[in-house]
Amino acid sequence: MEEGYRDRTAFIKGAKDIAKEVKRQAGKKVGRGADKMSDEYTKRSYARFEEEDDDEDYPVQAQDGTYYRSNSRANDEEGHSDSTEGHDEDDEIYEGEYQGIPRGETAAKSDAEAQAAGQFRDLAQLEAERRKDQEELAQQYETILQECGHGRFQWSLYFVLGLALMADGVEIFVVGFVLPSAERDMCLSEPNKGMLGDQNDRGSRQTGSLIVYLGMMVGAFVWGGLADRIGRRQTLLISLSINSVFAFFSSFVQGYSSFLFCRLLSGVGIGGSIPIVFSYYSEFLAQEKRGEHLSWLCMFWMFGGIYAAAMAWAIIPHYGWSFQMGSAYQFHSWRVFVLVCAFPAVAAIAALNTMPESPRFYLENGKHDEGWMILKQVHDTNMRAKGYPERVFSVTTIKTVKQMDELVDMGDSAAWHQKWRMKLSNLFHQVWSNFLTIFNPEFRRTTYMMMAVWFSMSFSYYGLTVWFPDMIKYLQKEEYAARTKVFIKEKVEHVTFNFTLENQVHRNGEFFNNKFLNLKMKSMVFEDSMFEECYFEDITSSNTFFRNCTFISTLFYNTDLFKFRLVNSKLINSTFLHNKEGCLLDFSDDNNAYMIYFVSFLGTLAVLPGNIVSALLMDKIGRLRMLAGSSVISCVSCFFLSFGNSESAMIALLCLFGGISIASWNALDVLTVELYPSDKRCTAFGFLNALCKLAAVLGISIFQSFVGITKAVPILFASGALAAGSFLALKLPETRGMVLQ
Repeated sequence: MEEGYRDRTAFIKGAKDIAKEVKRQAGKKVGRGADKMSDEYTKRSYARFEEEDDDEDYPVQAQDGTYYRSNSRANDEEGHSDSTEGHDEDDEIYEGEYQGIPRGETAAKSDAEAQAAGQFRDLAQLEAERRKDQEELAQQYETILQECGHGRFQWSLYFVLGLALMADGVEIFVVGFVLPSAERDMCLSEPNKGMLGDQNDRGSRQTGSLIVYLGMMVGAFVWGGLADRIGRRQTLLISLSINSVFAFFSSFVQGYSSFLFCRLLSGVGIGGSIPIVFSYYSEFLAQEKRGEHLSWLCMFWMFGGIYAAAMAWAIIPHYGWSFQMGSAYQFHSWRVFVLVCAFPAVAAIAALNTMPESPRFYLENGKHDEGWMILKQVHDTNMRAKGYPERVFSVTTIKTVKQMDELVDMGDSAAWHQKWRMKLSNLFHQVWSNFLTIFNPEFRRTTYMMMAVWFSMSFSYYGLTVWFPDMIKYLQKEEYAARTKVFIKEKVEHVTFNFTLENQVHRNGEFFNNKFLNLKMKSMVFEDSMFEECYFEDITSSNTFFRNCTFISTLFYNTDLFKFRLVNSKLINSTFLHNKEGCLLDFSDDNNAYMIYFVSFLGTLAVLPGNIVSALLMDKIGRLRMLAGSSVISCVSCFFLSFGNSESAMIALLCLFGGISIASWNALDVLTVELYPSDKRCTAFGFLNALCKLAAVLGISIFQSFVGITKAVPILFASGALAAGSFLALKLPETRGMVLQ
């Protein structure tokens, strides 16, 4: 009897299933069904509901051996039948059936809120799973790096990324070195320099430096964000390519504004170097090697500064290192220098093409096979170099991080420009969303603290390092001005001048029937003087002016005494013949061009001891002690600036400050890399480096405004910023001994 009852029950259930299927197909044919896209949570919930509903169709065996249906199912059948549900198995509405009591807007709103809450719970759950996967990956990745060892592969990558970092160091100095020469070569007269905000070379160099820092600020933010989305290697290649292209263009452009624009875009390109290089290299380093070898990598920034200063010293003052193209275009030595300074970036691009992407980036983005192959390459390269080619990479499976679905399907009918627009829009959304996550509660305190430390360090360091050379040049000018010879109401007749005239002031003088032949005039000023029946031939001048002078029956032949040198002067029956064309390059008004480059060379070289000490002690005393200790010592050294009353004293103080402060920079770079997880590392580093460049702009502008006025304000600003930075640094978490998140 029990078997017969089971057969009858199975038959009834099968008939119901067939009826439901017929209804569903009929609903599709008449087109009244509506396919609903549901999220994963809704699908799982509805599937469980259907399973429970189907289970109730089976009778339940009681203790006495009989079968019965549950009360809920019996009651349910009393109130409705399958023919009046209004929904089939797939939750599709079909025609001609009872749809239930119409619900009001409140009920519909409640359903929408419930669906949104379900989606939010799914996103939160997915993010929690991602964080768990990242933690597991971090531990396993550290173990794998231990197995791969540290050897030939890491050292090869070290030199490749070092070239990229060297290109960043070069970029800082290029514009400041070439602007004085570029201005004269492009005939930027003294009145036209007013657009730079200052009437001297210091103002123009400041403007050029600020333009470069502005470009680097934009580049650091943009490339840092992209590196977390499209890869470290690919982003670094793009940024270095942009830097190389516009650095090359800047050596050929004719207009002064075009030159600065090219250097701006060149700065945008190189801005991605620092945040990407440190993040990229750190993902190939095991925990016990990370602090030391990231500090060794910082030495290449120093090499970039040394390279720029040495090339400027060797190339720019050599006027013979030039060639002419046509009648108007001349490729002078400063253009050769700009071209030579692009070599590190070009070399980095060529070398980077031989290196793989970061395996950590692949694993974070769910690309297991690509990440595994690169780690195997690291292992095999190191083992062969150490003489153990037989050792096999034992890792077979690596944890990957669960991915968020962010794909946008445009379909095959969309135009190519629409697809690209959507891809770029989606990429921008991903980069921006990732940037906002560094301000989530989990990272908010760390981010704000790091912002304060980066800003204070940059404000003081860049402000002082630019203020030092300007102070040295100011002292040079003061010393030069003290040796100026002044002649008042002199009368000179029938004299031939064929020797260099330098650093003289003539007031109310009278020059009658004199000849000025084949000579140079350097820093010469004639005020309220008269020249009658005089003859000027083959004159080369720099920083020479005739103010309120009168020229009577005077001939100028093959000279560069242009109109802007004759200030409020009168020309009576006087003639200019065969004037020199273009603007001659001459460094005499820079007093000592070699001195400027030599000071920059020494200041950059002085950081070598600090680099070595920080590299050796970084993993022994920790990042925070290195950062805070170096900042405190730098703060104390600032007060010695009050004793810098000579060139030699200022040079010594510049070297002292640079050698001490570099240790804090190395510690800050290592700390930034280790405080953020891999999917946010480049984004956070890029943002903080962009803030660094903003602080540099403010520091340079403020500190340079006090050159020649007072030293007290720069000393107080620098020492205060360094003290604040060292105090805040101690509030950050120590990352020594931690696995890379």
